[in-house]
Amino acid sequence: MHGLYLASVTLHILAAVTWIGGMFFLVLVVVPWLRRGNRAAAGAFLRETGLAFRTVGWVCFGILVVTGTFNLWVRGVRLETFANRAWLASSAGHAVTLKLLVFALVIAVSAVHDFRLGPRAAAEIEADPDSHVAHRLRRQASWLGRVNVLFALALVVLGVIIVRGW
Repeated sequence: MHGLYLASVTLHILAAVTWIGGMFFLVLVVVPWLRRGNRAAAGAFLRETGLAFRTVGWVCFGILVVTGTFNLWVRGVRLETFANRAWLASSAGHAVTLKLLVFALVIAVSAVHDFRLGPRAAAEIEADPDSHVAHRLRRQASWLGRVNVLFALALVVLGVIIVRGW
Protein backbone atom coordinates (compact mmCIF):
# COMPACT_ATOMS: atom_id res chain seq x y z
CA MET A 1 0.00 0.00 0.00
CA HIS A 2 2.87 2.37 0.79
CA GLY A 3 4.22 2.05 -2.78
CA LEU A 4 0.80 2.85 -4.22
CA TYR A 5 0.51 5.86 -1.90
CA LEU A 6 3.93 7.16 -3.02
CA ALA A 7 2.95 6.68 -6.67
CA SER A 8 -0.31 8.56 -6.04
CA VAL A 9 1.46 11.45 -4.29
CA THR A 10 3.99 11.62 -7.13
CA LEU A 11 1.23 11.69 -9.76
CA HIS A 12 -0.62 14.32 -7.70
CA ILE A 13 2.46 16.55 -7.61
CA LEU A 14 3.17 16.02 -11.34
CA ALA A 15 -0.42 16.97 -12.25
CA ALA A 16 -0.19 20.09 -10.06
CA VAL A 17 3.19 21.06 -11.54
CA THR A 18 1.91 20.56 -15.08
CA TRP A 19 -1.19 22.67 -14.46
CA ILE A 20 0.54 25.43 -12.49
CA GLY A 21 3.60 25.48 -14.77
CA GLY A 22 1.36 25.79 -17.80
CA MET A 23 -0.49 28.71 -16.26
CA PHE A 24 2.77 30.47 -15.40
CA PHE A 25 4.04 29.89 -18.94
CA LEU A 26 0.88 31.40 -20.42
CA VAL A 27 0.82 34.37 -18.03
CA LEU A 28 4.54 35.15 -18.00
CA VAL A 29 5.61 34.21 -21.54
CA VAL A 30 2.78 33.79 -24.04
CA VAL A 31 0.51 36.72 -23.13
CA PRO A 32 3.32 39.35 -22.93
CA TRP A 33 4.75 38.05 -26.22
CA LEU A 34 1.35 38.29 -27.90
CA ARG A 35 0.85 41.86 -26.66
CA ARG A 36 4.01 42.93 -28.50
CA GLY A 37 3.19 41.06 -31.69
CA ASN A 38 0.54 40.94 -34.38
CA ARG A 39 -2.78 41.55 -32.60
CA ALA A 40 -4.80 39.97 -35.40
CA ALA A 41 -2.84 36.71 -35.16
CA ALA A 42 -2.99 36.80 -31.36
CA GLY A 43 -6.66 35.77 -31.29
CA ALA A 44 -6.08 32.64 -33.35
CA PHE A 45 -2.96 31.78 -31.36
CA LEU A 46 -4.79 32.25 -28.04
CA ARG A 47 -7.69 30.13 -29.28
CA GLU A 48 -5.41 27.28 -30.36
CA THR A 49 -3.16 27.31 -27.29
CA GLY A 50 -6.17 27.84 -25.03
CA LEU A 51 -7.89 24.75 -26.41
CA ALA A 52 -4.75 22.65 -26.08
CA PHE A 53 -4.00 23.82 -22.54
CA ARG A 54 -7.66 23.52 -21.53
CA THR A 55 -7.50 19.80 -22.29
CA VAL A 56 -4.26 19.42 -20.35
CA GLY A 57 -5.63 21.45 -17.43
CA TRP A 58 -8.87 19.50 -17.09
CA VAL A 59 -7.05 16.16 -17.33
CA CYS A 60 -4.81 17.45 -14.52
CA PHE A 61 -7.90 18.40 -12.49
CA GLY A 62 -9.25 14.86 -12.91
CA ILE A 63 -5.93 13.37 -11.80
CA LEU A 64 -5.81 15.77 -8.84
CA VAL A 65 -9.31 14.77 -7.71
CA VAL A 66 -8.58 11.02 -7.93
CA THR A 67 -5.11 11.13 -6.38
CA GLY A 68 -6.08 13.72 -3.77
CA THR A 69 -9.03 11.61 -2.66
CA PHE A 70 -6.85 8.49 -2.49
CA ASN A 71 -4.09 10.34 -0.63
CA LEU A 72 -6.56 11.56 2.00
CA TRP A 73 -8.04 8.06 2.29
CA VAL A 74 -4.59 6.58 2.93
CA ARG A 75 -4.05 9.24 5.60
CA GLY A 76 -7.29 8.17 7.31
CA VAL A 77 -9.62 10.89 6.04
CA ARG A 78 -13.00 9.50 5.03
CA LEU A 79 -16.21 11.23 3.97
CA GLU A 80 -17.61 10.89 7.49
CA THR A 81 -14.47 12.61 8.82
CA PHE A 82 -15.88 15.88 7.48
CA ALA A 83 -18.81 15.50 9.90
CA ASN A 84 -16.45 15.12 12.87
CA ARG A 85 -16.36 18.50 14.66
CA ALA A 86 -13.14 17.70 16.49
CA TRP A 87 -11.33 16.88 13.23
CA LEU A 88 -12.76 19.94 11.49
CA ALA A 89 -11.47 22.10 14.36
CA SER A 90 -7.99 20.58 14.14
CA SER A 91 -5.08 22.06 12.17
CA ALA A 92 -5.28 19.24 9.64
CA GLY A 93 -9.05 19.66 9.34
CA HIS A 94 -8.67 23.38 8.70
CA ALA A 95 -5.95 22.86 6.07
CA VAL A 96 -7.78 20.07 4.21
CA THR A 97 -11.11 21.91 4.27
CA LEU A 98 -9.51 25.14 3.10
CA LYS A 99 -7.63 23.34 0.32
CA LEU A 100 -10.84 21.69 -0.89
CA LEU A 101 -12.67 25.03 -0.86
CA VAL A 102 -9.89 26.76 -2.81
CA PHE A 103 -9.82 23.84 -5.26
CA ALA A 104 -13.60 24.22 -5.75
CA LEU A 105 -13.01 27.91 -6.51
CA VAL A 106 -10.29 26.96 -9.01
CA ILE A 107 -12.70 24.60 -10.77
CA ALA A 108 -15.39 27.30 -10.92
CA VAL A 109 -13.04 30.05 -12.14
CA SER A 110 -11.45 27.65 -14.65
CA ALA A 111 -14.82 26.63 -16.02
CA VAL A 112 -15.86 30.26 -16.58
CA HIS A 113 -12.48 31.13 -18.08
CA ASP A 114 -12.03 28.00 -20.23
CA PHE A 115 -15.54 27.45 -21.54
CA ARG A 116 -17.09 30.91 -21.63
CA LEU A 117 -14.91 33.97 -21.28
CA GLY A 118 -11.66 32.72 -22.83
CA PRO A 119 -13.22 31.45 -26.07
CA ARG A 120 -15.31 34.64 -26.42
CA ALA A 121 -12.24 36.82 -25.84
CA ALA A 122 -10.17 34.87 -28.38
CA ALA A 123 -12.95 35.08 -30.97
CA GLU A 124 -13.35 38.84 -30.48
CA ILE A 125 -9.60 39.42 -30.65
CA GLU A 126 -9.44 37.35 -33.81
CA ALA A 127 -12.37 39.24 -35.37
CA ASP A 128 -11.32 42.77 -34.38
CA PRO A 129 -8.36 43.03 -31.98
CA ASP A 130 -8.85 46.77 -31.44
CA SER A 131 -12.57 46.69 -30.60
CA HIS A 132 -13.89 47.77 -27.23
CA VAL A 133 -15.43 44.31 -26.71
CA ALA A 134 -12.13 42.56 -27.46
CA HIS A 135 -10.28 44.77 -24.96
CA ARG A 136 -12.91 44.24 -22.26
CA LEU A 137 -13.06 40.47 -22.70
CA ARG A 138 -9.27 40.19 -22.87
CA ARG A 139 -8.99 42.16 -19.61
CA GLN A 140 -11.63 40.01 -17.90
CA ALA A 141 -10.01 36.76 -19.06
CA SER A 142 -6.63 38.06 -17.95
CA TRP A 143 -7.93 38.88 -14.48
CA LEU A 144 -9.55 35.47 -14.11
CA GLY A 145 -6.24 33.89 -15.10
CA ARG A 146 -4.40 35.94 -12.47
CA VAL A 147 -6.94 35.01 -9.80
CA ASN A 148 -6.46 31.34 -10.67
CA VAL A 149 -2.67 31.70 -10.41
CA LEU A 150 -3.12 33.10 -6.89
CA PHE A 151 -5.47 30.24 -6.02
CA ALA A 152 -2.93 27.78 -7.43
CA LEU A 153 -0.21 29.22 -5.20
CA ALA A 154 -2.56 28.97 -2.22
CA LEU A 155 -3.16 25.30 -3.07
CA VAL A 156 0.58 24.64 -3.07
CA VAL A 157 0.99 26.31 0.33
CA LEU A 158 -1.99 24.41 1.73
CA GLY A 159 -0.61 21.12 0.39
CA VAL A 160 2.64 21.77 2.25
CA ILE A 161 0.70 22.70 5.40
CA ILE A 162 -1.34 19.47 5.21
CA VAL A 163 1.85 17.42 5.20
CA ARG A 164 4.07 19.59 7.43
CA GLY A 165 1.57 21.41 9.64
CA TRP A 166 0.91 25.10 10.16
